Amino acid sequence: MLRYYCMLGLRSLRRNPALTVLMLVTLAVGVAASISTMTILHMMSGNPIPSKSDRLLTPLFELGPLRSYDPNAPREEYDVVVSYKDSFAMMNSGVGVRRTPVLDVAGAVEPERPDLPVQDIQGVAATRDFFTMFEVPLLRGSAWSEGDDRAAARVGVLSKRKAEALFGTVDAVGRKFRIWDREFTVVGVAGEWAPVPRYMHVLNGSGGVFNGVDDMFVPFNTAIAAEQRSNGTTNCSDDPLPGYENFLKSECAWMFFWFETASASDRAQVKAWLDAYQAEQRRLGRLQRPVPPKLFDVMEWLDYVGVVENDNRVAVWLSLGFLAICMVNTMGLLLAKFSVRAPEVGVRRALGASRAAIFRQFLVESVVVGAAGGLLGLALSLACLWLIRKQAPGLENLAHMDWRMLATTFALALGASLAAGALPTWRASRVTPALQLKSQ
Repeated sequence: MLRYYCMLGLRSLRRNPALTVLMLVTLAVGVAASISTMTILHMMSGNPIPSKSDRLLTPLFELGPLRSYDPNAPREEYDVVVSYKDSFAMMNSGVGVRRTPVLDVAGAVEPERPDLPVQDIQGVAATRDFFTMFEVPLLRGSAWSEGDDRAAARVGVLSKRKAEALFGTVDAVGRKFRIWDREFTVVGVAGEWAPVPRYMHVLNGSGGVFNGVDDMFVPFNTAIAAEQRSNGTTNCSDDPLPGYENFLKSECAWMFFWFETASASDRAQVKAWLDAYQAEQRRLGRLQRPVPPKLFDVMEWLDYVGVVENDNRVAVWLSLGFLAICMVNTMGLLLAKFSVRAPEVGVRRALGASRAAIFRQFLVESVVVGAAGGLLGLALSLACLWLIRKQAPGLENLAHMDWRMLATTFALALGASLAAGALPTWRASRVTPALQLKSQ
């Protein structure tokens, strides 16, 4: 019977092509507008590392002086990065199973071959734990050793695309490149890796929260020995004294820091260490503001830094409102379509068809409209996302539909068609056979 009802629905769509096209386009445009904005929000607010997002923790301290403390002041940018002194202490704390600072670095790299031009490069300085913590795939070679971390060795890992740009298609492991007036040896080549959002260093100089890639990874102590500063953000509550050593000793915030714990329950141990560390520093005259250290897992962190702005959520609600308007229009078109079939319904009722059977038939026809509208809406959604990728440079990595949004497209189209068809279907099932037969 369901197959028969579907055939009736398809036959009904062909009966009045102009009205059918108008219904499908109305429903598809509403679905496309909603799905396009929902896809952007879905990608912005998605979990970039679901396998361990509750075990990756990032801390924050209030670094500013007590004299300027205002508990009601809005959060400033330096509240999302930490100082070198605090990073050094946390790196050597032994807390958690892995630890790493994340310093945004950049420079001009000189290839091994003199005939190739100098190339700009961006990346991060971190400990070897970075690769395991953030699941960076290595195609060739390996990360540097713990000894390299301690010795500030001049080694590095390059992305596949940068290794090919510098050395061609040959194996880059063991090759040399120069940056910061120092010669580095390639110990590994990283595969494709571009988490969205870029949670590990949301403030960076290589693309922003949603775009950009890291092409170079070097030991943190090596970058410090080369007197590198942040390519992302640096904020100081007071101007530091001249010289790099004084900059390291200052209260400037210019890097991120991450812990990885064995389980989510170990978060309390990290927080306890941070509290004890702040108390010790307060006795030494630092961290005087009456604010306990903060600790965030990945999703809490993305919420804290405001990766998804309210404007994005408002856009989704507006698009859903537009879909509701399209549903009302579709409802009106279905009412018009079903009303002209009242004589047909009257004859079927007179021949013994129940109201429930009539209701099911017309409901299936509404579903057919929804399925066709969903296919058209999917095509329009993909076209909208393609246009967004071309016209909005900051959203290239977000305007892509995954399987969840693909399923949502059809669910939204079917739900909208059922909601729009509920009243017309109910009205069709309430037709009185006697009145229709008398009018013939």
